[in-house]
Amino acid sequence: MKYDAIPPPADYQTPDVAGFISSRTIVFWDFDGVIKDSVGVKTEAFVRLFSIYGSDIATRVEKHHEANGGMSRYEKIPIYLSWVGLPSDEGRVGEFCSRFSESLLDAVVNSPWVPGVREYLLGHCEQQYFVLVTATPQKEIESLLDRLEITHCFRQVYGAPTAKKDAIASVIRERHADAEDILVIGDSETDRAAAEANRVPFLLRRTSINRLLQSGFGGPQFEDLL
Repeated sequence: MKYDAIPPPADYQTPDVAGFISSRTIVFWDFDGVIKDSVGVKTEAFVRLFSIYGSDIATRVEKHHEANGGMSRYEKIPIYLSWVGLPSDEGRVGEFCSRFSESLLDAVVNSPWVPGVREYLLGHCEQQYFVLVTATPQKEIESLLDRLEITHCFRQVYGAPTAKKDAIASVIRERHADAEDILVIGDSETDRAAAEANRVPFLLRRTSINRLLQSGFGGPQFEDLL
């Protein structure tokens, strides 16, 4: 991981972050850790799923998941299965993904909102072009948005298996957009890399588990929109 910028101080937050976001025409939002403070509940769900294989495996799963926040469960679960000596054929991966999803939906819905984000989405979705890009499976994220009553805030929604960088590239082509009109908001290295791959600005949401990214990324950062 290489950055040329000087790391910001530990308590850094971009001044007037809401104003910064509102200056962009097209805004790409990640979901977990950006809209809902739900990264922790996903960590717990992964740990529960693999805890039967011992505490060492559970700890290893926890650390890997937290270090790879933007990676799809379809990519993570085969890795975790290999750690416990199980084959990662399509049927077994599908079974583990289903068990993971069943334990997760209510927990995500009931997790806290990132302060100020729901209000910002509802107050600006008519003036700006909001797109959701997430590693959550497509049908699952559509269900979550319906339950949270914010589906109408997004003009387009991209979930797994569509890669974030591909979703962003597709919208840029469709909208004939310039980089200065775009912003990607995320909380993981995957989000930052997707923005960089498309040569568009990135806004980092600071969380308790992305401190390495915070210290290495010299661009704009925030914790809430209050």
